[in-house]
Amino acid sequence: MLPHHPPRRPSPRGRPLRRTALGALSLAAVCSFLVTPATAAPTGTGPADAHCAGRTGLHVPGAARQQADCLDELTTAGTVASGHTDPADYAGLTPQDLPTPRGVPGIQIDGYFPDTSTTNTDHGWQHDSQFVIRLPDRWNGGLVVSGTPGNREQYANDRAIADWVLARGYAYAATDKGNTGTAFFRDGRRPGDAIAEWNTRLTQLTRAARAVVTQRYHRPPARTLATGLSNGGYLVRWQLEHHPELYDGGVDWEGTLWRSDGPNPLTFLPAALRHYPAYAAGGPDAARAAAALHRAGFPAGSEFLWPYHHQVYWDLTQRIYREELDPGYDGDTEAGTPFCTPGTPACDADYAYPDRPAAVHRAVGRIALTGRIGKPLITLQGTLDVLLPISTDADVYARMVHRAGRGALLRYYRIEDGTHTDSLADVFPDRLRPMVPCHRSAFTALERWITRGDRPPADHTVPRPPAADPATLRTTCPLS
Repeated sequence: MLPHHPPRRPSPRGRPLRRTALGALSLAAVCSFLVTPATAAPTGTGPADAHCAGRTGLHVPGAARQQADCLDELTTAGTVASGHTDPADYAGLTPQDLPTPRGVPGIQIDGYFPDTSTTNTDHGWQHDSQFVIRLPDRWNGGLVVSGTPGNREQYANDRAIADWVLARGYAYAATDKGNTGTAFFRDGRRPGDAIAEWNTRLTQLTRAARAVVTQRYHRPPARTLATGLSNGGYLVRWQLEHHPELYDGGVDWEGTLWRSDGPNPLTFLPAALRHYPAYAAGGPDAARAAAALHRAGFPAGSEFLWPYHHQVYWDLTQRIYREELDPGYDGDTEAGTPFCTPGTPACDADYAYPDRPAAVHRAVGRIALTGRIGKPLITLQGTLDVLLPISTDADVYARMVHRAGRGALLRYYRIEDGTHTDSLADVFPDRLRPMVPCHRSAFTALERWITRGDRPPADHTVPRPPAADPATLRTTCPLS
């Protein structure tokens, strides 16, 4: 579900550093063309393999605004310098030395769908429901769509996912999910509206991106794959449950599990907030506190990750998602009191989801998963995930899929020593392995599954090789 969007450094004009200089950059590096649905030009007639052929005729169905740019490089090897991505969006999500592929020219379309919320300041637009669509000149016939992790914006997957799939020839599309930032819960009129919009926006973008791909290459995508990390993984699960007709399959990377009767983040995060301070203080109560954290789902052996997650993730995550789904818990206070002591009125450390009113459970039910997937899904989760513990998340979701009679469509791999945030593998290289190589192995396994019928290996734990070189773990993750 997190990491949340990191804070931005303001530009001299008070805007996020990226788009203030786009016009000047475009004169030197790109050919810009701004259209709205009402003024879009006719479809181009250039050959599909020509550089940026038909760019001026591309129209994103339903978009209120779009801007199409012809780029010499669609990966972050070029988009950072040209202003067509935002490194702050993907900060902390990948290992520091993750290679960046190059040599992917094509078209990038930025824009937004109609919306009333304004948390996303990209391009200076002050408008949510922003999207990015990238169309490589050399296309392999496929489309990859994604929603962002945490509460980040549409460029958050550029390093972890977009660079790699673009280099393989896929068209790529991503959405900001319709609301962003740590006050995302202000969007909507009733509890659960903001998260429910995430699902709607990915469905909307998938339909629009399929149409744009057809315009650009003069045929529809041969396969459409959904993938995402954390909240993006939740979106993959939801889409394959509710709109399998739009997709050929998906890869769920550490997706968030929402269930109205639990487990869900509101059932285990309060336990972390309640017991961790006693564990950190040491003394006679530390062992009892550690045992309570283990019972809540936080795995034995993950203790070295607890201080960081207590400081950065557990408290913030509990408060903002509880505010989205149960705003009445703290009355007029917005998102509770940070790091409050148990016993403080309306303290999130004392939150007891099972005891909350039925309306709260109904709000969670609006966004809940069922396990009734309709297309092939590969799920990955690290055994040392201490933001979304594996025993209360992917282990449970896999059982849900099997109980729903859809087990033949699922492959589930527990990645030994993986955790929720790959940048932590840089901090603890001897204890953690990055998940990104495992995601790539899963993605290629899904390709073979849906195109050739080669079924991936059965569900299992992918072991960390004994005495493995950390450099090897950064590049390989065989699933067999």
